[in-house]
Amino acid sequence: MDIVIKCFLPVIAYLIGSISTAIFISKRFFKIDIRDYGSKNAGATNILRVLGPKAAIPVFIFDLLKGVAAVVLVRLTNLEHETNPYVSFQILLGICVVAGHIFPIFANFKGGKGVATTAGVILAMHPYAMLMIFGIFGFSLLLSRYVSFSSMTAAICFPIIVIIVFGEFFNKYETLTMKIFSVIVAIMIIFTHRNNIKRLLNGTESKINFKKKQLPIR
Repeated sequence: MDIVIKCFLPVIAYLIGSISTAIFISKRFFKIDIRDYGSKNAGATNILRVLGPKAAIPVFIFDLLKGVAAVVLVRLTNLEHETNPYVSFQILLGICVVAGHIFPIFANFKGGKGVATTAGVILAMHPYAMLMIFGIFGFSLLLSRYVSFSSMTAAICFPIIVIIVFGEFFNKYETLTMKIFSVIVAIMIIFTHRNNIKRLLNGTESKINFKKKQLPIR
């Protein structure tokens, strides 16, 4: 029976990820498809740029909770807590939910970049590390006002926090799987922001305006 559950849970995780709040809110309340505006990504950052914080906050929270919900599904298995197999299955569920967010089956496989959902995955797997990452992201965002730069900065710090801060000083039982996962996440976030890197280098990357929304421009 546990084998059957393990086979279905990744599918459920992918379907959870495929629920796009950004598309729903933009269409339901603003009568636009957010994928036609701004960076054309169905995520909280593009919602913030185009429609403002009142629309972006619920999108971010829901995308974050998608990652948490998917990882928590591991509790339906009989895997022993905090072992390499347990963490490996958490990672599998995390990959599936992020894949669902980036390639949503309910939205023609055109979604967001998966940063908030990835944050939810990490929050469920390693809450203390995630709190530190949130702090780094927030501090970087206040200084630079670039969400992309702040996301990449936080991503780069993730493996440092897991491998060095927790792995060497605070948490001696840190699994090898978690350490490898932290490196993969950092690489994935950098890769999905490769176009943002080009814009940052060219000086054309948009900064976040915390006070008001931007007009939707195609």
